[in-house]
Order: sequence, then C-alpha cells, then structure tokens
Amino acid sequence: MPEVPDDAADQPNLTPTGWALLGMLSGGDELSGYDIKKWINWVIRFFYSSPAYSQIYSELKKLEQLDLVTSRVEATARSRRMYKITDTGLAAVTRWTNEEPVEPPTLKHNPILRVIFGHLTEPGRLKEVLTEHAQYADRMQREAAAEVRGTDEQPTWSYARLALQWSERYYGAERELALQLIKDLDAAEETFTEAGEAGAQFPVREYWYEVERRIAAEKDQG
Repeated sequence: MPEVPDDAADQPNLTPTGWALLGMLSGGDELSGYDIKKWINWVIRFFYSSPAYSQIYSELKKLEQLDLVTSRVEATARSRRMYKITDTGLAAVTRWTNEEPVEPPTLKHNPILRVIFGHLTEPGRLKEVLTEHAQYADRMQREAAAEVRGTDEQPTWSYARLALQWSERYYGAERELALQLIKDLDAAEETFTEAGEAGAQFPVREYWYEVERRIAAEKDQG
C-alpha cells in the first residue's frame, strides 16, 4: 500500500466520482475515459450510480488541472486521450481512502416509496411494481455473480472481488425482501380497508406528533 502523507493541508476538494476515478488509475496503468467507463460498468455500478461519459471526462479534466493526473493523445486511428495518475494524485487518493470520513449510504428506493403510498394505488399495481423490482434484483444478482467468476484468475482484483461478492449477496437479499412484501400486501390492504370503513384517516397530524413524542421519550429513557 502506498505511504500515507502526513500533511493533508493541500488535500483537493473532489467529488466522490473524482476520487473513484483516481482510485481506478491508482494501479499506474494508462486508461482512457472509455476504459474507465467500462470498469465502472463492470463493478462499481452495482453499488454506486454510474456517471455518464460527459461527467467522467469533466472530472478527468479537473483532475488534470489539479496535477493529479496527466494525459496524452495516443497516436492511433482513434486518437484516444490516455490518462495516468501522478505521484501527487496517488498521494491524495491514498490519503482520502485512509483519512477522509465515510458518509453513510443514501438510499433512494423508488419501489418502497410507492408502497408507503399504497392507499393511492390501483389494485394489483403494487404487486406489479414489486414483481418487477424482484426481477431486477434477480438479474443484478446473476450479473454480479458472473463478474465474481471473472475475477478468479486475477489476484490483484481481490478487493474488487470482495465488492462484487457483497453486491451478489445484496441483490439476493433485495429480491427476497421484495418477494416477502408481495406476500404481505394482501394483509396490509385488508387492514387499511377496515380502518377506512371505521372512519380512520391517513395521515392524522395529531397521531404522528404523538408517535414522535413517544419515540423521543423512549430514547431519553434508553
């Protein structure tokens, strides 16, 4: 592992995508923007949103302006621009991986957003949404598993293999959660319907504030 510099005063202010690009270049090999996009689609897409080509090239330009990478135009028919990490860039990304705080993941789960407003949904629609999500999770799990097998013969990809194995397990769990939700929908519909027939409303402002006070009291006692 590269040595972590002591002086962090000049640590550049990069986006997560910028740090990811530096990390991909940390092996020392020259890569084009196309190469980097392919690598992102190979592994990072399973657990981090895949940037567009325009964002990748914009970030690479910024990294070069900061002297974190260098580039040259390859003398071929396609005239590809090749990027290589500098010593400054390697020091910066090494410091980032070791010292910068790791923010919790941000979950934006659109199928569950539909579930919480299920009282507005036409009969059967939520099951369609969750079935499609289960199929998506199943496909992603199988794709991650295939990529795991592709790392078997590359010892230097051992950390990438761990990330891919995590992705395979994650999407397997996501599929099972979606299938369980499908089974639970009928009971939720029955409960909600009975409450509506009894005159209950959603949401009731006073009730939610009471729940908030109750939870706060439990935290204070804990």
